Amino acid sequence: MDGDEVERTEDGHHIVVDGRRWRATDDSIPEALRAELVKELMRARRLVRTRGDEVRPFVQDAKVALGERGEPWWEEPSEQGRRDRLAATMRALLRHRETSTICPSDAARVVGGEQWRDVMPIARDVARELHAQQVVEVRQGGERVDPEQASGPLRIAPGPALER
Repeated sequence: MDGDEVERTEDGHHIVVDGRRWRATDDSIPEALRAELVKELMRARRLVRTRGDEVRPFVQDAKVALGERGEPWWEEPSEQGRRDRLAATMRALLRHRETSTICPSDAARVVGGEQWRDVMPIARDVARELHAQQVVEVRQGGERVDPEQASGPLRIAPGPALER
């Protein structure tokens, strides 16, 4: 095995590092989104060294989004497990992109893989919940909108309660 390869269990669900098994990243996440989430995880880990326990939820969000924590990605998720992973993905992507917005489909693609379109109604619902908690703002045409009244394409921006 060369230096870049990681040993995986036969089923592909775990990696083996120094004899210890760790849950592998969900292999259905599109590469560009996986790369963003990995960068956010690395940033969050660096922040833990300087800011301590207050930023451990950032690491948790990135790991849940990647499928490394929470319900196993290779099993059919529960409704709550899917919602938790969508929320974690939205928070992690927004932290990574800082002031930029994300589309609910970004989170749906992370959580739903090839069936991401089936996850879109839940992703929009999770965005509405996070909007109500002021963690995110739902926008259309660059303007903040009431997600209960909005139809059509939405963007999600960081809200005042998103911890950074």
